[in-house]
Amino acid sequence: MASHLRQFSHQLAAIMPEIGSERLPPLLVRLLKSLVPFDNAVILHYRHNQQPRIIYNDIPPLAPQKQIDVFVNGAFLLDPFYRAAVDQQASGLHRLCDLAPNGFEKTEYYRSYFKYTEIKDEIGFIVQLPGQQFINISMGRLNFSSRFNRTQIALFDDITEVIARICLLQWAVESEQQSAENRLPGQLDSALKHFGTAFLTERETQVVQLFLHGHSTKSIAERLGISPETVKLHRKNSYAKLDVSSQAELFHLFIDSLASLSDYAGGDPLIGYL
Repeated sequence: MASHLRQFSHQLAAIMPEIGSERLPPLLVRLLKSLVPFDNAVILHYRHNQQPRIIYNDIPPLAPQKQIDVFVNGAFLLDPFYRAAVDQQASGLHRLCDLAPNGFEKTEYYRSYFKYTEIKDEIGFIVQLPGQQFINISMGRLNFSSRFNRTQIALFDDITEVIARICLLQWAVESEQQSAENRLPGQLDSALKHFGTAFLTERETQVVQLFLHGHSTKSIAERLGISPETVKLHRKNSYAKLDVSSQAELFHLFIDSLASLSDYAGGDPLIGYL
């Protein structure tokens, strides 16, 4: 424990002069690795109504650029860390398996992203910033046998305030030029909320959106107070109306409808797409 603290102190001292510079992100990752080893890290900066900005990413280039484009152009809306930060104003240290709904590993989002990253366990900091912004620092392990243990999670949890302060000093204030970059065509969260509403009943819309978020049939039934058989019937009817036959096709319909937006003014994004 004492050696961990010495190493952490040494790395922290090296970081302090770099706050405000582009050299800070890799130094911050090195600081975290000095405390708890992990295989890769991604730092994302989310700003209101804008695409996420990838500040740091050392995941091996197994995923084609298309996968990254799909993520920043809309798939991030289904990410459990994003949903926790936006829907619950979550902050602090969180583990993916604690945030993800039951059934998340069967979603097309999980298969399309984690298939290429090969991440088996993920833990991350959420740091809320002023102006409807937040930072997500995610750290991944690639081996099921080396998941983060309680002691390692506790070590990260103990430095949450330090990490939050560094993020606030580094990213709380965005220049006008930076905040104008990568502006999204409308409010994608609104598009997600209204996805399918023009073609489906209210209940069918609820079922489809919960499936998109990663909930299982059983989980949806419990949330909506209906039987699993009724959930399956709503899914079948919804798929028929949207002309899809699987969750993978539903996921790509959602992503493609977002990509087609130009002057989105609200409502179901499928109206201008189908």
